Amino acid sequence: MKKILVANRGEIALRVMRTARKMGIPVVAVFSEADRNAPHVRFADEAVLIGPPPSNQSYLRAEHLIEVAKSRGVDAIHPGYGFLSENSRFAELCEANGITFIGPSAFSIEIMGSKLAAKDAVKGYNIPMVPGVDHSISDPAEAKAVAQSVGFPILIKASAGGGGKGMRVVHKEEELEEQMARAISEATSAFGDGSVFIEKYIDSPRHIEIQVLADSHDNVLYLFERECSVQRRHQKVIEEAPSAILTPEVRQAMGEAAVKVARAAKYLGAGTVEFLVDRSLNFYFLEMNTRLQVEHPVTELITGLDLVEQQIRIARGEALTIRQEDLKIQGHAIELRVYAEDPLNNFLPSVGNLSVYRKPEGEHIRVDDGFEEGMDIPIYYDPMIAKLCAFGMNREAAIRRMLEAIEQYRIEGVATTLPFGKFVFQHPAFISGDFDTHFVQKYFTPEVIAQESNEEAEVAARLSLQLYKLNQATLTVPNPGAPDWGVHR
Repeated sequence: MKKILVANRGEIALRVMRTARKMGIPVVAVFSEADRNAPHVRFADEAVLIGPPPSNQSYLRAEHLIEVAKSRGVDAIHPGYGFLSENSRFAELCEANGITFIGPSAFSIEIMGSKLAAKDAVKGYNIPMVPGVDHSISDPAEAKAVAQSVGFPILIKASAGGGGKGMRVVHKEEELEEQMARAISEATSAFGDGSVFIEKYIDSPRHIEIQVLADSHDNVLYLFERECSVQRRHQKVIEEAPSAILTPEVRQAMGEAAVKVARAAKYLGAGTVEFLVDRSLNFYFLEMNTRLQVEHPVTELITGLDLVEQQIRIARGEALTIRQEDLKIQGHAIELRVYAEDPLNNFLPSVGNLSVYRKPEGEHIRVDDGFEEGMDIPIYYDPMIAKLCAFGMNREAAIRRMLEAIEQYRIEGVATTLPFGKFVFQHPAFISGDFDTHFVQKYFTPEVIAQESNEEAEVAARLSLQLYKLNQATLTVPNPGAPDWGVHR
């Protein structure tokens, strides 16, 4: 592998480039007009403008990216996450043009890109599934029959995509037809595919995922779990590894199930198998993400492995040099996704200029970002500014270090999720480990952060007033050597 093009932007582009450079592989950056002065552009050995700011005119132009790669002598493409990372056609285009796609095959992406196809692929491997159907439903009468058989509440889910789109919880039969129509409409709009299916709704679940690595020599490993239950709008915002609730026995069972899923998909590279876990620690296969996850740093921190390096080595045809028995959990890691979002306004994006941007520093603090002070947050892309990670020898130490890092992080010009993170890490439910995917709905209100902000402002005002009074009371002795000594005013 002589040169890698990173078909992405921002923090993940930088993250991939740093590992490639460490491995002695030159990298090519691509950028839209909005990212012309971005750090990943300056960091790369070469950089190519690929179009206007909208992603469908730049980062999503698969054929153009292939042309750029060929013109620059590139023999491998890393897609990062988002954009074209789970696009089977892009993987096929790479292969057709003699370019290594640093990720799974188009077959694996296609199979796991559809929740229904994924269920069908793994059903012969004795993997626990949420009760429901494994085919698309559009007929309300059939939907009612299925709902009655599994029992309310039920969950209507889009087969394609993710992020909570095309998803509806239905508690009563009379709501079913309307909610189903809404789910189909939303799925069609978001993914171009209106296929939906029905599952039993698991009340108060945990969202726990298993990181896997698979090479072309029939080796598949699981790299333990990540807890991703603190979410807003069905999207993750805080992740940690390991989970606070899994027993060694359940962890091993989930890991072995994840390996079976990877084998069912004929998987290659780094991937993530997601599960729902109930209060009794029963787990159910949810889906597989066929790419590097945003939250991969917490796995790196507890295993000592560089997942991007593993991706590159696997793509080069190398065999994994580690065995399952070699892997051990070391310490505890937590990640907060620092989004340019306003927690006081339903986490809506907050675009603007980073008038102040100063990262926290210190032992066991990791910041993966793609911004610098003075840069604008573009309206065209995901509003994540950075991934803030903290590591400790145990969970309590990791939480303390994360709170210290949040206090050090200085961002002005846009609202961010930093205050929300502080709220979560100080909340008794999170500290105790007794929480689920409904954490935000149960405990968070914007007023909590607003009140804390007001209290901090009041303390600062009182301190300023006290300092002013002390200064006024201090006797100031004139300096005869001063230039204006003796000048009457």
